[in-house]
Amino acid sequence: MDSQPTLLRAPSAAAPVGVERPAVAGGVAAAVAASRWTQLVLGVAAMVTIAGPQYVWTLFTGSLTQALGTNLAQLQVTFSVLIVVQTFLSPAQGALIERFGPRVLLSIGTLVTGVSWMLASQASSVWALYLSYGLLGGIGTGIVYIGVVGHMVRWFPDRRGLATGFVAAGYGMGALLFTFPVAESIRAAGHSATLLQFGALFGLAGFLVAQGFRRPPAAVPGPRAASAVRLAAASHDFTPRQMLRTPIFWLLFVMMTMMSTSGLMVTSQMGAFTADFGMANVLVLGMPLLPLALSLDRVTNGATRPFFGWVSDKVGREKTMFIAFSLEAVAMTVWLLTRDSPVLFVLMSGVVFFGWGEIFSLFPSTLTDTYGTAHATSNYGFLYMAQGIGSVLGGPMAALLHERTESWIPVFALIIVMDAATAVLAIAVLKPMRARWFQRLGPTRT
Repeated sequence: MDSQPTLLRAPSAAAPVGVERPAVAGGVAAAVAASRWTQLVLGVAAMVTIAGPQYVWTLFTGSLTQALGTNLAQLQVTFSVLIVVQTFLSPAQGALIERFGPRVLLSIGTLVTGVSWMLASQASSVWALYLSYGLLGGIGTGIVYIGVVGHMVRWFPDRRGLATGFVAAGYGMGALLFTFPVAESIRAAGHSATLLQFGALFGLAGFLVAQGFRRPPAAVPGPRAASAVRLAAASHDFTPRQMLRTPIFWLLFVMMTMMSTSGLMVTSQMGAFTADFGMANVLVLGMPLLPLALSLDRVTNGATRPFFGWVSDKVGREKTMFIAFSLEAVAMTVWLLTRDSPVLFVLMSGVVFFGWGEIFSLFPSTLTDTYGTAHATSNYGFLYMAQGIGSVLGGPMAALLHERTESWIPVFALIIVMDAATAVLAIAVLKPMRARWFQRLGPTRT
């Protein structure tokens, strides 16, 4: 009996029922392949619309501290609330997206993100800021982030690292479009007007983008058909409950927590330690140092995600982690040692983010490789909670350590140790653990 899939069959006057139609099959495959690149573009665009709350936050800290009559440690709780809510609700949000589809949930998420900024523009106390910018913003950005990443790992079974890297780049580089405009708007009109105007822009643009999202078909053909077939044939799909019982997940969780702490410390505290290092009012190439550094950071933070995602597709996840995380440790060390040079300060800030941002392509790809695609969105939601813990350690806890020691050097030293330790764990512990895991699952699993 002919065992070819139904997709390859089509009746016609020229061919009896049951005869293969390769041209038709090729046309369907080509259409699906084109659709997935459209979904990738939409995913990048959606990520751009939610990048502002995390990556331009540091521009608001100075004016908000003065306007609300608070200190840096109390204000940074807002940032931690944003990231904790964004990450800790991810498992539930992932389950909702898997049930109701990406278009509905991502439409809601983008609107909620925009509204959070609009409400924050009217905040008269840090508690109002916690509830608007932090709580509501975390709900909105979390829905979109986890939804887009989960969407991509299903559309691109053969290029998982590259696809997640591109959409993560949209999140990392998205703020590049807004860094100078937001900084200039704060200077000219104040933080309230800036939050209101950009919040409305983010919400509307994100809602329009979300209307184009569609679920992938049951089987997604791609340019690397052999790789996709091999992955599908060897797939072992684990539920979140099953995943949480395995040591590999918890090792990944610890590693992502340490790397998240590193990047989020810099993201949330950069405005503060730039001032403490005497760089707040310095010009580089005729431009203010901080917005220039943040703009460069957005470029490198975005570029590293598809780049290292592509590298990991070629040479393996753990080797790529070791290289990238080691680069982060070295860059942080050099940055601290050259902090009195304005040009090097800007350049090394970019290298630091190039060594950090790839965690958002490497970790979801590694997780989906290990536990399958059926529950990819929900599973990554649990791992993404590590980002929330990292926001607390890198935000208010780092600010408290700075206040107690009256120096940023101990903060940098701890971050450097975390980066180096994570690099060693990737190659010395994670790699052999995953090799044994795949061996137990079967020889065809890759």
